[in-house]
Amino acid sequence: MLSIRQFCGSRSPRSVICSNDLNSIMFANLLARFGISQSRIEPSRWVVLDVETTGLDPSRDRLLAIAAIAIEVGPGFTKPTIVIGDSFEAVLKQDLASDKDNILVHHIGVGAQTTGKPPVEVLEDFRQWVGSSPLLAFHAPFDQGMITRAYKRFGLSPLANDWIDIEPLAAVSGIHPKARALDDWLQFFGIECSVRHQAAADTLATCELILCLWDSIRKEAKSLAELKNLSKAGAWIPRA
Repeated sequence: MLSIRQFCGSRSPRSVICSNDLNSIMFANLLARFGISQSRIEPSRWVVLDVETTGLDPSRDRLLAIAAIAIEVGPGFTKPTIVIGDSFEAVLKQDLASDKDNILVHHIGVGAQTTGKPPVEVLEDFRQWVGSSPLLAFHAPFDQGMITRAYKRFGLSPLANDWIDIEPLAAVSGIHPKARALDDWLQFFGIECSVRHQAAADTLATCELILCLWDSIRKEAKSLAELKNLSKAGAWIPRA
């Protein structure tokens, strides 16, 4: 299974930086110097994610892997930058690997599934890495459902972060009325995704989709709260 960094090494996404958390630390120190609480600042770090699972039923199927990349939204809600250096990837160890047909979809083989990291470790590491950042995904209710079920399954409290579904935001743009699936949007914008249904590749492609949609989104939303409301409203738009 290729990593996020390997995907980035093979091509040039539209707006990508590779960095650590130095800028965030410097910003936090600057706020502290002037006595400004970060809780009053609109969050600039958002997390885009994708999951791989044993199936499509959140009430029955299991979480196999999580891939996530941070994006930094500029001051004034300006176009985000993809921060490859701030990313998360993990395969959850499975007691029993998924069947062959499922493996052909996500390419996480039996060996990778049975030698992954302990699920509790992955989930707590993910919680710590995410922090308070809002979470974005294409068809987010599915990702949220699978991740929430995994936390509950292992006796952990679910994430309390905000979730935003990108699919309704794309629909609100009106750019491609016939689009329904992520593949439709990737093809429309010419976004390369060399291995579909592989969490790292799908996550990077979704980040690029957000950049492509940003100018249209920003006409309707100027804050995270407005973006959440826009996504909820977009869910009611009839799809062609």
